[in-house]
Amino acid sequence: MTILRQPTRAGVRDAAAKLAAVVPPTPIFVHEIKGVAVTFKAESLQPMGAFKLRGAWHRLTAIEPAQRARGVVAFSSGNHAQGVAWTARRLGMPAVIVMPADAPRVKRESTLAMGAEVVDYDRATESREKIAAHLAHSRGAVLVPSFDDPWVIEGQGSAGIEAAEQMRAMGLGLPAHVVTPCGGGGLAAGLALALPDARVTVVEPEGWDDMRRSLDAGWIEPVGADAPPTACDSLQTKEVSPLTFEVLARRGATGVAVSEMQVREAQRWAARHLRLVVEPGGAVALAALLGGQVPVEPGMLVILSGGNVDPDAYAGVLAGEIMQRAHETI
Repeated sequence: MTILRQPTRAGVRDAAAKLAAVVPPTPIFVHEIKGVAVTFKAESLQPMGAFKLRGAWHRLTAIEPAQRARGVVAFSSGNHAQGVAWTARRLGMPAVIVMPADAPRVKRESTLAMGAEVVDYDRATESREKIAAHLAHSRGAVLVPSFDDPWVIEGQGSAGIEAAEQMRAMGLGLPAHVVTPCGGGGLAAGLALALPDARVTVVEPEGWDDMRRSLDAGWIEPVGADAPPTACDSLQTKEVSPLTFEVLARRGATGVAVSEMQVREAQRWAARHLRLVVEPGGAVALAALLGGQVPVEPGMLVILSGGNVDPDAYAGVLAGEIMQRAHETI
């Protein structure tokens, strides 16, 4: 009988040590919301613009050297793609990424620029999992899922180890409540392992809040067939995995959903107050605090998970603030 490996806190600590040897820690920022000091972890400032580098590095460095020449296959709308491409290039491994044909242009171009091969698929009619599995089998490559993998979960959790050390060094105490964006749950599950004494709240866009509904129900609930369009392309996971769900359920994590308008306001707030460019999916945790879905309290750690914005769309978000201010002065 095959016993599947489970993600562990020891694995998260190992991942944190491995990451510390190759990239500097992403900074933390402290800013008041509603009179309470909140700590923000800027994963948007990773070399490839998102936390996904963490899980990719931990997973690919665990591949035996003899296997590395055959490369890896991943599927992603952009950030996991870039994390795998960045890591594969550093390790001298070929990488194939299955990406939706409508993936943001900036993410596609960045993935290609890092030397990965991109295979398109139709998000509405084709299964990226099946395409990637076929490619991995035919090439003898290792399949690297974006969240349904113990090494990936542990790697993402290294952000929590890092943040806790930074907060302690700044005299802020340990995180008491971590609020994080959630797609498939790899980051959230990793943080839950990394910070066993902190409450965990996952945040998703409205209509794509399957982890929230799954945690409420006690079993996995997929995204509905009528899910609305969302700017949060990095969080469009149709069903979470048992691996991430079980970690979060065991920790008693809860979830909330935010609107597209709240996401845009959070992007503007991050630019105005933190001087950070944050993509829609990376801003949902902040949106939940600003919108009141998550009450602000001392000891909060908020993850800003990515900053790979589409330039035109982001300009439109910022222009919305300019128009709003002009209206207020009339």
